[in-house]
Amino acid sequence: MSECWSCRSLSGEQRISPGPPVYEGMYWVLEHAYPTALKGWLVVVLKRHAEALHELTPEEFSELALIQARASKLLFEVSGCEKEYLMCLAEAEHFHHIHVHIVPRARDLPDTVKGAKIFALLKPQEDEVVPPDEIKLFCELLREKFGSV
Repeated sequence: MSECWSCRSLSGEQRISPGPPVYEGMYWVLEHAYPTALKGWLVVVLKRHAEALHELTPEEFSELALIQARASKLLFEVSGCEKEYLMCLAEAEHFHHIHVHIVPRARDLPDTVKGAKIFALLKPQEDEVVPPDEIKLFCELLREKFGSV
């Protein structure tokens, strides 16, 4: 799966996030997306390679739901966001591997990046990227607070 960047990141061959995993379950890993202009943009990544939701087992769906619920509440507690977006597309080049985005939607988020337009914050200009050290600290904070699901 050398073309799958999620598989490469999960194996440790080429990590995507500069921070540590926030949570590692039996089937899923919760990490911070990178690069992004939005601190708190989390991604739940399936530990095995699958490219469609219908390929998931009932156990994988069950754990995913628990992680999404805990991560959404934790993002609200930590960021004070108005709501959280959940998205699963798995269509980008090198990212057909099933992963679910959990994105804190700030109360003052400009209309230009609300809804699906939020993806503009995922691959920002270099000067808009949240510094790796900030992401690392944020992941460590969430990891301490996350607990088990």
